[in-house]
Amino acid sequence: MAVQGRWSRRRIAVVAFGLGAIMATGQAPLGWWWATLGALAGLVALVSRAEGARRAFWAGLFGGAGYFAIALSWIVEPFLIDVAQHGWMAPFAVLFLAFGLALFWGAAAALSAGARQRALGFAVAFSVAELLRGYVLTGFPWALPGHVWIGTPLDQVAAYIGPSGLTLMTLLAAALPVAWGWPGALAAGVGLAGLGVAGQMRLNQPLPPDRDVTLRLIQPNAEQHLKWDESLARLYFDRQLELTRAEPVADLTIWPETAVPYLMEYSPEIVPEIMAASGGRPVALGIQRVEGERFYNSLRVLERDGMIAAEYDKSHLVPFGEYVPFGDLLGDWFGITAFAAQAGNTYTAGAGPAVLNLGRMGKVLPLICYEAVFPQDVGGAPERADWILQITNDAWFGVWTGPFQHAAQARLRAVEQGLPLVRVANTGVTEVVDARGRVVKALPFGTIGALDAALPGALPPTPFARYGEAPVILLLAGLALATLRRRRQATH
Repeated sequence: MAVQGRWSRRRIAVVAFGLGAIMATGQAPLGWWWATLGALAGLVALVSRAEGARRAFWAGLFGGAGYFAIALSWIVEPFLIDVAQHGWMAPFAVLFLAFGLALFWGAAAALSAGARQRALGFAVAFSVAELLRGYVLTGFPWALPGHVWIGTPLDQVAAYIGPSGLTLMTLLAAALPVAWGWPGALAAGVGLAGLGVAGQMRLNQPLPPDRDVTLRLIQPNAEQHLKWDESLARLYFDRQLELTRAEPVADLTIWPETAVPYLMEYSPEIVPEIMAASGGRPVALGIQRVEGERFYNSLRVLERDGMIAAEYDKSHLVPFGEYVPFGDLLGDWFGITAFAAQAGNTYTAGAGPAVLNLGRMGKVLPLICYEAVFPQDVGGAPERADWILQITNDAWFGVWTGPFQHAAQARLRAVEQGLPLVRVANTGVTEVVDARGRVVKALPFGTIGALDAALPGALPPTPFARYGEAPVILLLAGLALATLRRRRQATH
């Protein structure tokens, strides 16, 4: 029945926006996956009963806008660091981001209007749209519908089909009751329950032993609006030195992203201080480094004598936060260097994913902040690592939702790859995660502290580690072709 025939566009928009907002409660930190499923089923029903592609697009667009406005509400936090100068932009950031990402949902809804079984057609088109969201314009796969399962036994499915597979599973579970009523609801319930049992069985299997390595994770808790205050730089630096030198000395001490407030190229005197604090043991530091006119957001590992043992430059930068798209071209073609990395006004991207050999600490895949949300960046490493290290400064994301969503997505990388994850954050979430995505040890959020922990062992490569998104892409292609075939049969 075309319910929208009796509804104005405004009413459709309000209902869809509300359903999308309820869907967002399934994301961290609330994790109300059941609310996501119920609201998602309502949105599927709204879209599938829309009269024509235009009204379907309208419902999908406002559903997505409600979802992203709540799930990504943390986007206002960077603009509130300096309220007087940037605060006015906060509402526009939410508005443009929410409706911009919602275009993917609207397009999927409009496309599904041509399917014979519209509810299932929308689930398939929606899954394709969310997959594309992770790649288009460098990608932004934050708050995928499948992320609501992180921290539950169902997240173990990601070891086989990744985050896009989790999203397809979620959307089909919500669409089946709309398409087939109670039989569809029963099928969805049984399917999710079965996958949950299988996931729990996987979690119950033994893990390999820890490596004979002790890590120390440093959480300085530097408030973002004070972090770069010149009068406080030494205070935060000394705080990290003090946490580093605490007994017993760790095999490897790790500081978070941009933890060193000085350019080490111009402040060589700080290197002996760092090495003295660590007792000559290796230290991994989040730094900013300069090379000519270019600046890099980097991870540097120092050895006993202060020499550089390994280094990694962040390669997947945040658009408009760490670089401006086409900024270098503006400098080359028009002489506008305000946005040019080549003039040192934004960061320059590194060469790409890398694996660093740290000797007895094993081979580590470094991720700096934003890079942890991209499964393709982890999968694009030149070789298999023994563990994943994410350093980050989540003070930018506030204290309510952003840091916890960021940490949850990083945990999913551990499940997908079968590798332990070590996460070191300025204000939190700082934690050690095993190769099945469970938190082994963590520091309280928003506190000053150091966490000592053994490095968990790694599992053999998972199916997702071997094949990536390819199986899910093939599955989605088959489902899309099946929908098109049904449509052709219905027109003859």
